Amino acid sequence: MRAIYMATVDPSRALSDEALAASLAQALAQRPANADWWVFAYGSLLWNPLFPFEDAHPALLRGFHRRFCLWSLGSRGTVDRPGLVLGLDRGGSCRGVVYRLPARRAHGELALLWRREMVVGSYRPRWMRVQSAGRSITALAFIVDRAHPQYAGRLSALHQAKALSGASGVFGSSADYLERARVALVTHGIVDPYLERLAVAVARRRRT
Repeated sequence: MRAIYMATVDPSRALSDEALAASLAQALAQRPANADWWVFAYGSLLWNPLFPFEDAHPALLRGFHRRFCLWSLGSRGTVDRPGLVLGLDRGGSCRGVVYRLPARRAHGELALLWRREMVVGSYRPRWMRVQSAGRSITALAFIVDRAHPQYAGRLSALHQAKALSGASGVFGSSADYLERARVALVTHGIVDPYLERLAVAVARRRRT
């Protein structure tokens, strides 16, 4: 991930090993006492978590909603034609999936997760209360950093569909990212009307 951004965007945009380690240490220091190792997935982690997990359940996070609010300049788009990826932005609620990491491997797996999700520091990791399987649990969630230069803000549905339908990067197209997120949620019994509407709009644009 770092190599991608250093080669395609700006070498200074990717965080150093020291910055990543400091960010992870800060997040671990804020972890509530006796909290388990749950991670809340709402975007690419839904279909490609890349870490082992011992349990997984649908979950509801209140106070933040899923939105295509981050420009992708390397993985799902380019500097010349930015794509979009999902972030958790303030307001509303979000249905996703919580994964529980094996406690004995949690630190190492989170370090790898940081190298993927925090490569340019576009999220603010927070331990949040979510509702899952009839109980309240604490899970790590990646909240979008509104001060980050790649924060796209509240784009119109038309603007989102235009970006998603035409952008591609090293990992594939933004349209594919949307479809994978939508399908992954459906496999967990979650239908997100926002993603469904976008999928229809993007498919229409790609046909024409």
